[in-house]
Amino acid sequence: MEPQNDTQILEFFLLGLSEDPELQPLIFGLFLSMYLVTVLGNLLIILATISDSHLHTPMYFFLSNLSFVDICFTSTTILKMLVNIQTQSKTIAYEGCIIQIYYFTLLVGLDNFFLTVMAYDRFVAFCHALYYMVIM
Repeated sequence: MEPQNDTQILEFFLLGLSEDPELQPLIFGLFLSMYLVTVLGNLLIILATISDSHLHTPMYFFLSNLSFVDICFTSTTILKMLVNIQTQSKTIAYEGCIIQIYYFTLLVGLDNFFLTVMAYDRFVAFCHALYYMVIM
């Protein structure tokens, strides 16, 4: 029987943006503020669409769904990065990496789907205005 390599990958090492400990709070604050602005902006879009009955049209329905997917999309990667910056952890488990890649890919696909449907909605609204209510 020939010798085999039975090495298993258990975790990945993350390089990060900077090794300088003085820059870590600045990087954390920058990414946390960008994340909060993104989440709050998307939540405002969702709440505005839900609260105003004039916005219960297909375009705003798709826009609110796109906002929800964008919240999930940014949360899959940014939250793990913020935790890693705070804990000075430079590794991610193999299973965690696979799960993160799966959700990232799924949410990118949903994002592209909603953008495609929204483009088709606008196409029908402009090019076939008289049939818009029948088609959509």
